[in-house]
Amino acid sequence: MSWSGLAGWKRRSFLKFAALSGLSMVTTVACGAPPASQTPGASSAGASGTGNGRISMGTTLKARTLDPADAYEIFPLILLQNMGDRLYTYTPGTTELAPQLATELPTVSADGLTYTIPLRAGVKFHDGSAFNAEAMAFSIRRFMENGGRPAYLLSEKIESVTANSPTELTIKLKSPFSAFPALLTFAGITPVAPSAYEVGPGKFKPNSFVGTGPYKLASFSTDAIKLDVNPDYWGEKPANQGIDIQLLTNAANLYNTFRTGGLDIAYQTLDPEQIASLEREASSGGWQVITAGTTVVNYLSLNLKMQPLDNLKVRQAIAAMVDRKLIRDRVFQGQAEPLYSIIPIGFSDVYQPVFQEAYGDGNYEKAKQLLTEAGFSTSKPFTLQLWYPSASTIRNLVAGTLKEAIEKNMAGLVIVDVKNVEGATLFEKVGEGIYPAVLQNWYPDFYDLDNFVYPFMSCNRGSATTLCQEGATQSDGTFYFSEKANELVSKQRAEQDPAVRKTQVKELQTLMAQDVPLVPLWQNKDYIFAQGGLKGVAIQPTQQFLLWQIQK
Repeated sequence: MSWSGLAGWKRRSFLKFAALSGLSMVTTVACGAPPASQTPGASSAGASGTGNGRISMGTTLKARTLDPADAYEIFPLILLQNMGDRLYTYTPGTTELAPQLATELPTVSADGLTYTIPLRAGVKFHDGSAFNAEAMAFSIRRFMENGGRPAYLLSEKIESVTANSPTELTIKLKSPFSAFPALLTFAGITPVAPSAYEVGPGKFKPNSFVGTGPYKLASFSTDAIKLDVNPDYWGEKPANQGIDIQLLTNAANLYNTFRTGGLDIAYQTLDPEQIASLEREASSGGWQVITAGTTVVNYLSLNLKMQPLDNLKVRQAIAAMVDRKLIRDRVFQGQAEPLYSIIPIGFSDVYQPVFQEAYGDGNYEKAKQLLTEAGFSTSKPFTLQLWYPSASTIRNLVAGTLKEAIEKNMAGLVIVDVKNVEGATLFEKVGEGIYPAVLQNWYPDFYDLDNFVYPFMSCNRGSATTLCQEGATQSDGTFYFSEKANELVSKQRAEQDPAVRKTQVKELQTLMAQDVPLVPLWQNKDYIFAQGGLKGVAIQPTQQFLLWQIQK
Protein backbone atom coordinates (compact mmCIF):
# COMPACT_ATOMS: atom_id res chain seq x y z
CA MET A 1 0.00 0.00 0.00
CA SER A 2 1.30 3.46 -0.85
CA TRP A 3 1.57 6.29 1.61
CA SER A 4 -1.71 7.79 0.41
CA GLY A 5 -3.43 4.53 1.17
CA LEU A 6 -1.87 4.30 4.60
CA ALA A 7 -3.17 7.76 5.34
CA GLY A 8 -6.52 6.51 4.13
CA TRP A 9 -6.56 3.66 6.63
CA LYS A 10 -5.95 6.07 9.48
CA ARG A 11 -8.27 8.67 8.03
CA ARG A 12 -11.02 6.05 7.98
CA SER A 13 -10.73 5.50 11.70
CA PHE A 14 -10.67 9.22 12.52
CA LEU A 15 -13.46 10.28 10.14
CA LYS A 16 -15.86 7.73 11.47
CA PHE A 17 -14.87 8.50 15.03
CA ALA A 18 -15.41 12.20 14.44
CA ALA A 19 -18.78 11.60 12.84
CA LEU A 20 -19.99 10.09 16.09
CA SER A 21 -19.08 13.09 18.24
CA GLY A 22 -16.95 10.92 20.49
CA LEU A 23 -19.70 8.50 21.50
CA SER A 24 -19.15 4.79 21.33
CA MET A 25 -22.34 2.91 20.59
CA VAL A 26 -21.63 2.77 16.88
CA THR A 27 -21.67 0.50 13.85
CA THR A 28 -20.38 0.14 10.35
CA VAL A 29 -22.66 -0.69 7.53
CA ALA A 30 -21.61 -2.95 4.75
CA CYS A 31 -23.46 -3.11 1.48
CA GLY A 32 -26.44 -5.27 0.96
CA ALA A 33 -29.39 -6.50 -0.99
CA PRO A 34 -30.41 -9.86 -2.33
CA PRO A 35 -28.93 -11.99 -5.07
CA ALA A 36 -30.16 -11.90 -8.64
CA SER A 37 -33.15 -14.09 -7.86
CA GLN A 38 -34.24 -12.10 -4.80
CA THR A 39 -34.58 -8.34 -4.79
CA PRO A 40 -35.44 -5.69 -2.17
CA GLY A 41 -38.92 -6.08 -0.77
CA ALA A 42 -38.98 -9.83 -1.20
CA SER A 43 -38.83 -10.41 2.55
CA SER A 44 -41.70 -11.32 4.83
CA ALA A 45 -41.96 -7.64 5.73
CA GLY A 46 -43.54 -6.73 2.46
CA ALA A 47 -43.56 -9.24 -0.33
CA SER A 48 -46.42 -7.40 -1.99
CA GLY A 49 -44.05 -4.59 -2.86
CA THR A 50 -46.31 -1.88 -1.40
CA GLY A 51 -46.14 -0.55 2.13
CA ASN A 52 -48.81 1.23 4.16
CA GLY A 53 -46.90 4.33 5.16
CA ARG A 54 -43.67 6.27 5.31
CA ILE A 55 -41.11 5.54 8.00
CA SER A 56 -39.72 8.30 10.23
CA MET A 57 -36.20 7.80 11.54
CA GLY A 58 -34.05 9.94 13.81
CA THR A 59 -30.27 10.04 14.12
CA THR A 60 -27.52 12.30 15.43
CA LEU A 61 -25.22 11.31 12.56
CA LYS A 62 -24.50 13.80 9.80
CA ALA A 63 -24.24 13.49 6.03
CA ARG A 64 -21.33 15.60 4.78
CA THR A 65 -21.84 14.37 1.23
CA LEU A 66 -23.90 11.93 -0.81
CA ASP A 67 -21.30 11.62 -3.55
CA PRO A 68 -20.19 7.97 -3.52
CA ALA A 69 -16.72 8.97 -4.72
CA ASP A 70 -16.19 11.04 -1.56
CA ALA A 71 -18.50 9.59 1.13
CA TYR A 72 -16.54 7.90 3.90
CA GLU A 73 -18.54 8.35 7.09
CA ILE A 74 -21.19 6.10 8.60
CA PHE A 75 -24.38 7.93 7.70
CA PRO A 76 -23.72 8.77 4.03
CA LEU A 77 -22.81 5.12 3.50
CA ILE A 78 -26.11 4.03 5.07
CA LEU A 79 -27.95 6.29 2.65
CA LEU A 80 -25.95 5.10 -0.35
CA GLN A 81 -26.56 1.54 0.78
CA ASN A 82 -30.29 2.10 0.38
CA MET A 83 -30.36 4.48 -2.61
CA GLY A 84 -27.87 2.57 -4.73
CA ASP A 85 -26.97 -0.94 -5.83
CA ARG A 86 -23.58 -2.57 -6.14
CA LEU A 87 -22.12 -5.35 -8.22
CA TYR A 88 -22.19 -7.66 -5.20
CA THR A 89 -23.99 -7.72 -1.88
CA TYR A 90 -25.03 -10.19 0.82
CA THR A 91 -28.10 -12.35 0.99
CA PRO A 92 -30.23 -10.82 3.79
CA GLY A 93 -29.81 -12.61 7.09
CA THR A 94 -26.49 -14.19 6.07
CA THR A 95 -22.87 -13.42 5.28
CA GLU A 96 -23.19 -15.12 1.90
CA LEU A 97 -21.82 -13.01 -0.94
CA ALA A 98 -24.31 -12.74 -3.81
CA PRO A 99 -24.71 -10.89 -7.13
CA GLN A 100 -26.77 -7.71 -7.31
CA LEU A 101 -26.08 -5.70 -10.46
CA ALA A 102 -23.85 -8.57 -11.49
CA THR A 103 -25.67 -11.75 -12.45
CA GLU A 104 -23.02 -14.17 -11.21
CA LEU A 105 -19.93 -14.19 -9.04
CA PRO A 106 -16.87 -13.14 -11.05
CA THR A 107 -14.71 -15.42 -13.12
CA VAL A 108 -11.15 -15.07 -11.85
CA SER A 109 -8.07 -15.74 -13.96
CA ALA A 110 -5.53 -18.32 -12.82
CA ASP A 111 -3.10 -15.60 -11.72
CA GLY A 112 -5.77 -13.92 -9.59
CA LEU A 113 -5.49 -10.63 -11.46
CA THR A 114 -8.40 -10.52 -13.92
CA TYR A 115 -12.05 -10.50 -12.85
CA THR A 116 -14.73 -10.90 -15.52
CA ILE A 117 -18.19 -9.88 -14.32
CA PRO A 118 -21.50 -10.45 -16.18
CA LEU A 119 -24.01 -7.63 -15.61
CA ARG A 120 -27.77 -7.37 -15.33
CA ALA A 121 -29.61 -5.94 -18.34
CA GLY A 122 -32.61 -3.59 -18.28
CA VAL A 123 -31.60 -1.57 -15.21
CA LYS A 124 -32.29 2.19 -15.24
CA PHE A 125 -30.77 5.02 -13.28
CA HIS A 126 -33.02 7.35 -11.31
CA ASP A 127 -32.93 9.83 -14.21
CA GLY A 128 -34.11 7.19 -16.69
CA SER A 129 -30.77 6.61 -18.39
CA ALA A 130 -29.53 3.06 -18.89
CA PHE A 131 -27.16 1.19 -16.61
CA ASN A 132 -24.60 -0.90 -18.48
CA ALA A 133 -20.95 -1.97 -18.32
CA GLU A 134 -19.75 1.40 -19.61
CA ALA A 135 -21.66 3.19 -16.83
CA MET A 136 -20.16 0.84 -14.25
CA ALA A 137 -16.67 1.39 -15.65
CA PHE A 138 -17.27 5.16 -15.61
CA SER A 139 -18.33 5.00 -11.95
CA ILE A 140 -15.30 2.94 -10.92
CA ARG A 141 -12.91 5.27 -12.76
CA ARG A 142 -14.62 8.26 -11.18
CA PHE A 143 -14.32 6.67 -7.71
CA MET A 144 -10.57 6.27 -8.27
CA GLU A 145 -9.73 9.47 -10.14
CA ASN A 146 -11.79 12.16 -8.43
CA GLY A 147 -9.57 12.01 -5.36
CA GLY A 148 -12.25 11.48 -2.75
CA ARG A 149 -11.60 10.16 0.73
CA PRO A 150 -12.18 6.47 -0.12
CA ALA A 151 -10.47 6.59 -3.53
CA TYR A 152 -7.48 4.55 -2.40
CA LEU A 153 -9.70 1.52 -1.76
CA LEU A 154 -9.79 0.92 -5.51
CA SER A 155 -6.98 3.04 -6.93
CA GLU A 156 -4.34 1.00 -5.10
CA LYS A 157 -5.76 -2.27 -6.33
CA ILE A 158 -7.16 -1.74 -9.85
CA GLU A 159 -4.91 -1.58 -12.90
CA SER A 160 -7.73 -1.13 -15.44
CA VAL A 161 -11.47 -1.47 -15.90
CA THR A 162 -12.98 -2.27 -19.30
CA ALA A 163 -16.52 -2.60 -20.68
CA ASN A 164 -16.32 -5.63 -22.98
CA SER A 165 -19.98 -5.32 -23.96
CA PRO A 166 -23.08 -3.71 -22.45
CA THR A 167 -23.41 -6.67 -20.09
CA GLU A 168 -19.81 -7.66 -19.34
CA LEU A 169 -17.13 -5.89 -17.32
CA THR A 170 -13.46 -6.80 -16.88
CA ILE A 171 -11.38 -5.49 -13.99
CA LYS A 172 -7.64 -6.12 -13.88
CA LEU A 173 -5.86 -5.84 -10.54
CA LYS A 174 -2.30 -4.73 -9.84
CA SER A 175 -1.72 -7.73 -7.57
CA PRO A 176 -3.87 -10.65 -6.39
CA PHE A 177 -6.44 -9.72 -3.75
CA SER A 178 -8.75 -12.53 -2.70
CA ALA A 179 -11.13 -10.16 -0.90
CA PHE A 180 -11.86 -8.16 -4.06
CA PRO A 181 -15.49 -9.36 -4.54
CA ALA A 182 -16.17 -8.41 -0.91
CA LEU A 183 -14.56 -5.01 -1.50
CA LEU A 184 -17.04 -4.44 -4.33
CA THR A 185 -19.83 -4.48 -1.73
CA PHE A 186 -18.54 -1.22 -0.22
CA ALA A 187 -21.50 1.19 -0.27
CA GLY A 188 -19.60 3.87 -2.18
CA ILE A 189 -18.86 1.58 -5.12
CA THR A 190 -22.35 2.09 -6.48
CA PRO A 191 -22.85 3.11 -10.11
CA VAL A 192 -23.93 6.68 -10.83
CA ALA A 193 -25.44 8.01 -14.03
CA PRO A 194 -22.70 9.29 -16.40
CA SER A 195 -25.20 11.90 -17.60
CA ALA A 196 -25.26 13.45 -14.10
CA TYR A 197 -21.61 13.21 -12.97
CA GLU A 198 -18.10 14.11 -14.11
CA VAL A 199 -14.71 12.47 -13.81
CA GLY A 200 -11.94 14.72 -12.53
CA PRO A 201 -10.14 15.68 -9.33
CA GLY A 202 -12.55 17.31 -6.89
CA LYS A 203 -15.57 17.13 -9.21
CA PHE A 204 -18.05 16.04 -6.57
CA LYS A 205 -21.81 16.49 -6.18
CA PRO A 206 -22.39 16.37 -2.42
CA ASN A 207 -26.08 17.30 -2.34
CA SER A 208 -27.57 14.93 -4.91
CA PHE A 209 -27.55 11.29 -5.92
CA VAL A 210 -28.54 9.57 -9.17
CA GLY A 211 -28.13 5.83 -8.86
CA THR A 212 -30.08 2.64 -9.52
CA GLY A 213 -31.42 1.68 -6.09
CA PRO A 214 -34.88 1.19 -4.57
CA TYR A 215 -35.07 4.77 -3.23
CA LYS A 216 -34.62 8.15 -4.90
CA LEU A 217 -33.33 11.20 -3.05
CA ALA A 218 -36.34 13.51 -2.61
CA SER A 219 -34.70 16.22 -0.47
CA PHE A 220 -31.46 16.80 1.38
CA SER A 221 -30.70 19.43 4.03
CA THR A 222 -28.75 19.80 7.24
CA ASP A 223 -31.70 18.78 9.41
CA ALA A 224 -33.81 16.45 7.26
CA ILE A 225 -33.46 13.94 4.43
CA LYS A 226 -36.31 12.34 2.50
CA LEU A 227 -36.13 9.20 0.40
CA ASP A 228 -38.95 8.31 -2.01
CA VAL A 229 -39.59 4.90 -3.47
CA ASN A 230 -38.14 4.49 -6.95
CA PRO A 231 -41.21 3.48 -9.05
CA ASP A 232 -38.98 2.20 -11.86
CA TYR A 233 -36.76 0.03 -9.71
CA TRP A 234 -35.66 -3.15 -11.46
CA GLY A 235 -36.50 -5.25 -8.39
CA GLU A 236 -39.46 -5.47 -6.06
CA LYS A 237 -40.37 -2.22 -4.35
CA PRO A 238 -39.63 -1.44 -0.69
CA ALA A 239 -42.07 -2.57 1.97
CA ASN A 240 -42.78 1.08 2.85
CA GLN A 241 -43.61 4.21 0.90
CA GLY A 242 -40.52 6.19 1.79
CA ILE A 243 -38.15 7.22 4.57
CA ASP A 244 -38.21 10.58 6.40
CA ILE A 245 -35.00 11.14 8.37
CA GLN A 246 -34.58 13.77 11.07
CA LEU A 247 -30.99 14.82 11.79
CA LEU A 248 -31.06 15.74 15.47
CA THR A 249 -28.43 17.84 17.21
CA ASN A 250 -27.72 15.58 20.17
CA ALA A 251 -28.49 12.26 21.83
CA ALA A 252 -30.91 13.81 24.32
CA ASN A 253 -33.12 15.12 21.50
CA LEU A 254 -33.04 11.73 19.79
CA TYR A 255 -33.90 9.93 23.01
CA ASN A 256 -36.77 12.25 23.95
CA THR A 257 -38.27 12.46 20.46
CA PHE A 258 -38.39 8.69 20.11
CA ARG A 259 -39.59 8.07 23.65
CA THR A 260 -42.54 10.42 23.18
CA GLY A 261 -43.58 8.81 19.89
CA GLY A 262 -42.19 11.43 17.53
CA LEU A 263 -40.15 8.87 15.58
CA ASP A 264 -40.72 5.37 14.30
CA ILE A 265 -37.02 4.53 14.63
CA ALA A 266 -34.09 5.84 16.67
CA TYR A 267 -30.70 4.80 15.31
CA GLN A 268 -27.25 6.20 16.11
CA THR A 269 -26.24 7.50 18.56
CA LEU A 270 -27.49 7.19 22.14
CA ASP A 271 -25.32 7.07 25.24
CA PRO A 272 -25.24 4.00 27.52
CA GLU A 273 -27.64 5.48 30.10
CA GLN A 274 -30.24 6.28 27.43
CA ILE A 275 -29.89 2.84 25.87
CA ALA A 276 -30.32 1.19 29.27
CA SER A 277 -33.41 3.31 29.95
CA LEU A 278 -35.05 2.43 26.63
CA GLU A 279 -34.30 -1.24 27.23
CA ARG A 280 -35.89 -1.14 30.70
CA GLU A 281 -38.99 0.68 29.47
CA ALA A 282 -39.51 -1.28 26.25
CA SER A 283 -42.51 -3.28 27.53
CA SER A 284 -44.33 -0.35 29.08
CA GLY A 285 -43.39 2.00 26.26
CA GLY A 286 -44.44 -0.40 23.52
CA TRP A 287 -41.26 -0.24 21.47
CA GLN A 288 -38.83 -2.83 20.16
CA VAL A 289 -35.16 -3.17 21.02
CA ILE A 290 -33.09 -4.60 18.17
CA THR A 291 -29.49 -5.37 19.01
CA ALA A 292 -26.55 -7.13 17.41
CA GLY A 293 -22.79 -7.22 17.50
CA THR A 294 -20.80 -4.96 15.21
CA THR A 295 -17.55 -5.20 13.32
CA VAL A 296 -16.15 -2.14 15.12
CA VAL A 297 -13.14 -3.09 17.23
CA ASN A 298 -11.59 -1.05 20.03
CA TYR A 299 -8.01 -1.54 21.12
CA LEU A 300 -4.96 -0.09 22.83
CA SER A 301 -2.08 0.51 20.41
CA LEU A 302 1.44 0.25 21.86
CA ASN A 303 4.40 2.15 20.39
CA LEU A 304 7.17 -0.43 20.04
CA LYS A 305 9.72 2.30 19.29
CA MET A 306 9.38 3.84 22.75
CA GLN A 307 11.01 2.58 25.89
CA PRO A 308 9.97 0.59 27.83
CA LEU A 309 7.26 -0.56 25.39
CA ASP A 310 10.03 -1.96 23.22
CA ASN A 311 10.34 -4.64 25.92
CA LEU A 312 8.03 -7.58 25.15
CA LYS A 313 7.56 -8.40 28.84
CA VAL A 314 6.24 -4.88 29.46
CA ARG A 315 3.72 -5.21 26.63
CA GLN A 316 2.66 -8.61 27.90
CA ALA A 317 2.22 -7.14 31.38
CA ILE A 318 -0.09 -4.46 29.98
CA ALA A 319 -2.13 -7.16 28.26
CA ALA A 320 -2.40 -9.03 31.57
CA MET A 321 -3.43 -5.92 33.54
CA VAL A 322 -6.38 -5.05 31.30
CA ASP A 323 -9.75 -6.10 32.75
CA ARG A 324 -12.22 -6.11 29.85
CA LYS A 325 -15.12 -7.40 31.93
CA LEU A 326 -14.73 -4.48 34.31
CA ILE A 327 -14.80 -2.10 31.32
CA ARG A 328 -17.91 -3.83 29.95
CA ASP A 329 -19.80 -3.59 33.24
CA ARG A 330 -18.65 -0.23 34.58
CA VAL A 331 -18.41 1.84 31.39
CA PHE A 332 -20.89 0.18 29.05
CA GLN A 333 -23.45 -1.34 31.45
CA GLY A 334 -23.18 -4.57 29.49
CA GLN A 335 -23.63 -2.83 26.10
CA ALA A 336 -20.32 -4.11 24.73
CA GLU A 337 -18.47 -7.41 24.49
CA PRO A 338 -14.94 -8.13 25.72
CA LEU A 339 -12.66 -8.63 22.72
CA TYR A 340 -9.68 -10.98 22.86
CA SER A 341 -8.47 -10.71 19.25
CA ILE A 342 -8.40 -7.99 16.62
CA ILE A 343 -10.72 -10.24 14.57
CA PRO A 344 -14.37 -9.45 15.46
CA ILE A 345 -16.35 -12.04 17.38
CA GLY A 346 -18.84 -12.29 14.50
CA PHE A 347 -16.27 -14.15 12.41
CA SER A 348 -17.02 -17.13 14.63
CA ASP A 349 -15.21 -19.71 12.51
CA VAL A 350 -11.98 -17.68 12.60
CA TYR A 351 -12.05 -15.64 15.81
CA GLN A 352 -9.63 -16.96 18.41
CA PRO A 353 -9.69 -15.51 21.97
CA VAL A 354 -5.89 -15.53 22.00
CA PHE A 355 -5.45 -12.72 24.54
CA GLN A 356 -7.86 -14.37 26.96
CA GLU A 357 -5.95 -17.63 26.72
CA ALA A 358 -2.53 -15.99 27.05
CA TYR A 359 -3.21 -13.24 29.61
CA GLY A 360 -6.76 -13.40 30.98
CA ASP A 361 -8.49 -10.33 32.45
CA GLY A 362 -7.02 -8.35 35.30
CA ASN A 363 -4.32 -10.97 35.83
CA TYR A 364 -2.34 -8.76 38.14
CA GLU A 365 -0.11 -11.50 39.54
CA LYS A 366 1.10 -12.35 36.05
CA ALA A 367 1.60 -8.65 35.33
CA LYS A 368 3.66 -8.21 38.52
CA GLN A 369 5.86 -11.15 37.57
CA LEU A 370 6.44 -9.83 34.04
CA LEU A 371 7.23 -6.29 35.20
CA THR A 372 9.60 -7.58 37.88
CA GLU A 373 11.42 -9.62 35.22
CA ALA A 374 11.59 -6.43 33.11
CA GLY A 375 13.40 -4.64 35.94
CA PHE A 376 10.58 -2.65 37.57
CA SER A 377 9.80 -2.43 41.28
CA THR A 378 8.00 -0.19 43.76
CA SER A 379 11.18 1.86 43.96
CA LYS A 380 11.35 1.95 40.16
CA PRO A 381 7.69 1.90 39.01
CA PHE A 382 6.50 1.52 35.45
CA THR A 383 4.59 4.53 34.11
CA LEU A 384 1.99 3.80 31.44
CA GLN A 385 1.16 7.01 29.57
CA LEU A 386 -2.31 6.46 28.11
CA TRP A 387 -3.72 8.80 25.43
CA TYR A 388 -7.23 9.19 23.99
CA PRO A 389 -9.13 11.70 21.79
CA SER A 390 -10.40 14.49 24.02
CA ALA A 391 -13.93 14.52 22.56
CA SER A 392 -14.54 10.89 23.48
CA THR A 393 -16.52 10.63 26.69
CA ILE A 394 -16.40 6.86 26.43
CA ARG A 395 -12.62 6.68 26.14
CA ASN A 396 -12.29 9.09 29.02
CA LEU A 397 -14.31 6.66 31.13
CA VAL A 398 -12.34 3.66 29.88
CA ALA A 399 -9.02 5.36 30.63
CA GLY A 400 -10.21 6.34 34.10
CA THR A 401 -11.46 2.82 34.81
CA LEU A 402 -8.15 1.28 33.72
CA LYS A 403 -6.16 3.76 35.82
CA GLU A 404 -8.18 3.11 38.97
CA ALA A 405 -8.11 -0.68 38.64
CA ILE A 406 -4.43 -0.96 37.70
CA GLU A 407 -3.12 1.44 40.32
CA LYS A 408 -5.25 -0.24 43.01
CA ASN A 409 -4.14 -3.77 42.16
CA MET A 410 -0.54 -2.93 41.16
CA ALA A 411 0.01 -0.53 44.07
CA GLY A 412 3.34 1.23 43.81
CA LEU A 413 4.49 -0.84 40.83
CA VAL A 414 2.50 0.89 38.07
CA ILE A 415 1.45 4.51 37.54
CA VAL A 416 -1.13 5.22 34.82
CA ASP A 417 -0.75 8.73 33.40
CA VAL A 418 -3.95 9.55 31.46
CA LYS A 419 -3.69 12.22 28.78
CA ASN A 420 -5.88 13.45 25.94
CA VAL A 421 -5.57 15.59 22.84
CA GLU A 422 -7.93 16.80 20.13
CA GLY A 423 -8.87 13.88 17.86
CA ALA A 424 -7.63 15.32 14.57
CA THR A 425 -4.24 16.04 16.12
CA LEU A 426 -4.01 12.60 17.69
CA PHE A 427 -4.74 10.69 14.50
CA GLU A 428 -2.56 12.96 12.41
CA LYS A 429 0.42 12.59 14.72
CA VAL A 430 0.10 8.99 15.88
CA GLY A 431 2.15 7.78 12.90
CA GLU A 432 5.01 10.04 13.97
CA GLY A 433 5.56 7.92 17.05
CA ILE A 434 5.03 10.57 19.72
CA TYR A 435 2.35 8.71 21.71
CA PRO A 436 3.28 5.64 23.81
CA ALA A 437 -0.19 4.06 24.08
CA VAL A 438 -3.46 5.17 22.49
CA LEU A 439 -7.08 4.06 22.91
CA GLN A 440 -8.25 3.64 19.33
CA ASN A 441 -11.08 2.11 17.32
CA TRP A 442 -11.29 0.61 13.85
CA TYR A 443 -14.16 0.64 11.36
CA PRO A 444 -13.75 -1.85 8.51
CA ASP A 445 -14.60 -0.74 4.99
CA PHE A 446 -16.17 -4.03 3.99
CA TYR A 447 -16.94 -7.41 5.48
CA ASP A 448 -13.72 -9.37 5.13
CA LEU A 449 -10.93 -10.67 7.36
CA ASP A 450 -8.30 -8.65 5.51
CA ASN A 451 -9.75 -5.50 7.11
CA PHE A 452 -8.55 -6.77 10.48
CA VAL A 453 -5.09 -8.15 9.76
CA TYR A 454 -3.58 -5.94 7.07
CA PRO A 455 -3.94 -2.62 9.01
CA PHE A 456 -2.47 -4.03 12.23
CA MET A 457 0.20 -6.52 11.17
CA SER A 458 1.68 -5.47 7.80
CA CYS A 459 4.63 -3.22 7.02
CA ASN A 460 5.90 -2.22 3.58
CA ARG A 461 9.36 -1.12 4.62
CA GLY A 462 11.32 -1.80 7.77
CA SER A 463 13.34 -4.38 9.67
CA ALA A 464 13.53 -6.05 13.05
CA THR A 465 16.02 -3.34 14.05
CA THR A 466 14.35 -0.21 12.66
CA LEU A 467 10.80 -1.54 13.05
CA CYS A 468 8.21 -0.29 10.56
CA GLN A 469 9.33 2.78 8.64
CA GLU A 470 6.52 2.81 6.09
CA GLY A 471 3.34 0.81 6.11
CA ALA A 472 0.10 0.13 7.91
CA THR A 473 1.60 -0.44 11.38
CA GLN A 474 3.60 2.78 11.09
CA SER A 475 0.36 4.62 10.30
CA ASP A 476 -1.33 2.96 13.28
CA GLY A 477 1.43 4.07 15.64
CA THR A 478 2.67 0.64 16.76
CA PHE A 479 5.56 0.40 14.25
CA TYR A 480 5.29 -3.37 14.50
CA PHE A 481 7.54 -5.29 12.11
CA SER A 482 7.58 -9.06 11.63
CA GLU A 483 8.78 -10.95 8.58
CA LYS A 484 6.47 -13.80 9.52
CA ALA A 485 3.48 -11.46 9.85
CA ASN A 486 4.22 -9.82 6.51
CA GLU A 487 4.46 -13.22 4.85
CA LEU A 488 1.17 -14.44 6.34
CA VAL A 489 -0.65 -11.22 5.51
CA SER A 490 0.52 -11.39 1.90
CA LYS A 491 -0.43 -15.05 1.61
CA GLN A 492 -3.95 -14.57 2.92
CA ARG A 493 -4.46 -11.61 0.57
CA ALA A 494 -3.65 -13.76 -2.46
CA GLU A 495 -5.20 -17.04 -1.28
CA GLN A 496 -8.35 -18.06 -3.17
CA ASP A 497 -9.14 -21.09 -0.97
CA PRO A 498 -11.25 -19.81 1.98
CA ALA A 499 -10.25 -22.71 4.25
CA VAL A 500 -6.53 -22.10 3.72
CA ARG A 501 -7.01 -18.38 4.20
CA LYS A 502 -8.79 -18.89 7.53
CA THR A 503 -5.88 -20.99 8.77
CA GLN A 504 -3.47 -18.21 7.86
CA VAL A 505 -5.56 -15.62 9.72
CA LYS A 506 -5.66 -17.88 12.79
CA GLU A 507 -1.86 -18.00 12.70
CA LEU A 508 -1.78 -14.21 12.57
CA GLN A 509 -3.95 -13.98 15.67
CA THR A 510 -1.61 -16.26 17.58
CA LEU A 511 1.36 -14.18 16.44
CA MET A 512 -0.33 -10.98 17.60
CA ALA A 513 -0.86 -12.40 21.08
CA GLN A 514 2.80 -13.43 21.20
CA ASP A 515 4.22 -10.09 20.05
CA VAL A 516 1.55 -7.76 21.55
CA PRO A 517 1.78 -4.71 19.26
CA LEU A 518 -1.69 -3.86 20.53
CA VAL A 519 -4.21 -5.07 23.08
CA PRO A 520 -7.80 -5.70 21.88
CA LEU A 521 -10.31 -4.35 24.40
CA TRP A 522 -13.98 -4.38 23.47
CA GLN A 523 -16.44 -4.69 20.63
CA ASN A 524 -19.49 -2.49 20.41
CA LYS A 525 -23.07 -3.63 20.30
CA ASP A 526 -25.40 -1.99 17.81
CA TYR A 527 -28.89 -0.82 18.79
CA ILE A 528 -32.00 0.14 16.88
CA PHE A 529 -35.13 1.23 18.75
CA ALA A 530 -38.37 0.85 16.80
CA GLN A 531 -42.00 1.51 17.66
CA GLY A 532 -44.12 -1.59 18.20
CA GLY A 533 -46.09 -1.38 14.97
CA LEU A 534 -43.07 -1.81 12.70
CA LYS A 535 -41.96 -5.01 11.01
CA GLY A 536 -38.75 -5.94 9.25
CA VAL A 537 -36.39 -3.82 11.37
CA ALA A 538 -33.13 -5.74 11.63
CA ILE A 539 -29.38 -5.44 11.74
CA GLN A 540 -27.82 -7.79 9.24
CA PRO A 541 -24.89 -10.08 10.17
CA THR A 542 -22.74 -7.94 7.85
CA GLN A 543 -23.93 -4.78 9.70
CA GLN A 544 -26.29 -3.67 6.95
CA PHE A 545 -29.33 -1.60 7.90
CA LEU A 546 -31.75 -2.31 5.06
CA LEU A 547 -34.41 0.42 5.15
CA TRP A 548 -36.38 -1.16 2.31
CA GLN A 549 -37.30 -4.12 4.53
CA ILE A 550 -39.19 -1.98 7.06
CA GLN A 551 -42.98 -1.99 7.03
CA LYS A 552 -45.39 0.12 9.07
